[in-house]
Amino acid sequence: MKSTMDYIEDVMNQTSLEELWDMHCVKMSSFGFDKLIYGYTNYRNGMSLGDVEDFFILSNHERCYLDKYLGDRLYFDGPMMRWTLENSGAKSWNLAQKAFEQGLLTDKQRRVFEFNQANGLSAGYTVSFPTVSSRTKGAISLAAHRDFTQEQIDVMWEKRGREISLMNNVAHLKIQSLPYSNPERELTKRQREVLEWVGDGKTIQDIALLIERTPATVEKHLRLARDAMNVETTAQALLKASFMHQIYLLEGPS
Repeated sequence: MKSTMDYIEDVMNQTSLEELWDMHCVKMSSFGFDKLIYGYTNYRNGMSLGDVEDFFILSNHERCYLDKYLGDRLYFDGPMMRWTLENSGAKSWNLAQKAFEQGLLTDKQRRVFEFNQANGLSAGYTVSFPTVSSRTKGAISLAAHRDFTQEQIDVMWEKRGREISLMNNVAHLKIQSLPYSNPERELTKRQREVLEWVGDGKTIQDIALLIERTPATVEKHLRLARDAMNVETTAQALLKASFMHQIYLLEGPS
């Protein structure tokens, strides 16, 4: 296994965001953390992180989990979220476990805690990165393999936590400096939904009623979908997303 210094050197020499993220996932897996979510926003306002559609997200979680956790905004009620917003550094998930056992979680926080438990995410650490602006926030969730207990991960962290934190901070700084080289990004759950409604012939007003959002929000989702598909018009985004099998359109009668 490469040393911490070797790994940091490899990170600093990376020129591809995709290769850097893959390399980081492999490295964190060697410590027992096999599911990661990295998130960054420029739109923080106090305890609010802004719209999830404006987040920069990297993750190796399954799509179905991310659709629920991010698409349904469960992330904001995650038991570790308040600590993340108020602190920098690393924190064991035993913070959430103890709060759950003591009945200190709100109903929404308990719902998210139980959702993560059901998905095998019961042990791990959160690393919250230092910020230079009150408008920005970055953090990474390191979920341990389901075979590990939090106690085992805490013992490992006592020995290796300082270098793991250092690796994640260096990776974070490098991520901020690299462009996203893939011109077509994967659509979010909401972006796919509004595009599919457009493909079904619905107007902006129709879609706003169907998803219980304002027309301006629908327009925003369509703009982000166009950006993700690297095209100029919604019609082009619809065609390209369908071709890439990111959305599925119903065929009309022949």
